[in-house]
Amino acid sequence: MFLSPYFTKQDQSVFISAQQASDFAKKVAEDFNPIHDVGAKRFCVPGDLLFALVLTEYGLSPNMQFKFAGMVGDNVELHLDKNVTDQFSICDTKGKEYLHIERQGEVCKCDVQTAAFIKSYVAFSGLNFIHVLMPMMKQHQVMINPERPLVIYESMSFHLEHFDFSTMSLHLAEQSLVINGKRGDVTLTFELHSEGKVIGSGVKTLVLSGLREYDDEKAQQMCDRYENRKKS
Repeated sequence: MFLSPYFTKQDQSVFISAQQASDFAKKVAEDFNPIHDVGAKRFCVPGDLLFALVLTEYGLSPNMQFKFAGMVGDNVELHLDKNVTDQFSICDTKGKEYLHIERQGEVCKCDVQTAAFIKSYVAFSGLNFIHVLMPMMKQHQVMINPERPLVIYESMSFHLEHFDFSTMSLHLAEQSLVINGKRGDVTLTFELHSEGKVIGSGVKTLVLSGLREYDDEKAQQMCDRYENRKKS
């Protein structure tokens, strides 16, 4: 499975090193958020890597809901139960919960469909910051802290009509930003496409923290830094 370089599994324990998490963020998700850098003060494993790990381990269901409960640090020992129900959580060995999952319907464990879904979803996520979030902030005349940009992945859910696909792409359908003081709640609605047909839909939510008045020059500098990190 293409995900294997980005985690280490021993029996039912999984470890994700800072290097593995950083490599996944940059090489697979094209996510250049500084909190995924090796040695970052507030380092955390990308939410998309945890999401991908769940699909790899437990399969793909036609209806799934994911809600993040905490940020995973460097080499935290996560425990993956062999037998799970349609509601389960990813926890560390001390019982701390990081991700809650609910699913409905039959389970598909085909590597082709699972990999296609993961790759398309993380590619969609990689475009969010520059192409979706920054224009929304400009529209609403607010912005995150350019010195400590923090965007938190909160939840995701999707519905698939069937598993008859080998490739997939995600397309943004709707977007909204609700501002409450220094917090911004972002909702992104997307469609799942395969061979020119819509085969499903989904919703992703994110939280923007530390909002302040929009400054075009500082916003551009933040975008430039992001793009320069991507190039380097």
